[in-house]
Amino acid sequence: ILLDKDGKRKHTRPTFSGQQIFALEKTFEQTKYLAGPERARLAYSLGMTESQVKVWFQNRRTKWRKKHAAEMATAKKKQDSETERLKGASENEEEDDDYNKPLDPNSDDEKITQLLKKHKPGGGGLLLHPQEGEASV
Repeated sequence: ILLDKDGKRKHTRPTFSGQQIFALEKTFEQTKYLAGPERARLAYSLGMTESQVKVWFQNRRTKWRKKHAAEMATAKKKQDSETERLKGASENEEEDDDYNKPLDPNSDDEKITQLLKKHKPGGGGLLLHPQEGEASV
């Protein structure tokens, strides 16, 4: 028995054997909550007190919730980034619709130049006003 500086009994943390932890974890996989009789049976079979089993399950549920919440947050971030990526792709498709439309012969050269620059860096090397003897691409 350990005593603190005032001579009172000091609480010590119980250490569980590997077999006890394994059995507790296996039971936790099957059910996250134990009813009184189940807890009493498990405690008896593992040589633990019901209180120890109860507290172990409380602590294990807390650990499980934190892990589950972190996994959900990660999945949400991944989903959000995929949604943004798809949203960006659909916006590009809308811009491509303008690019794929036939050019209006009456539109001014500035609109054509802007459209070409938007889709091909450097204007794509297209000649808008072919000079005599040159063919446009």
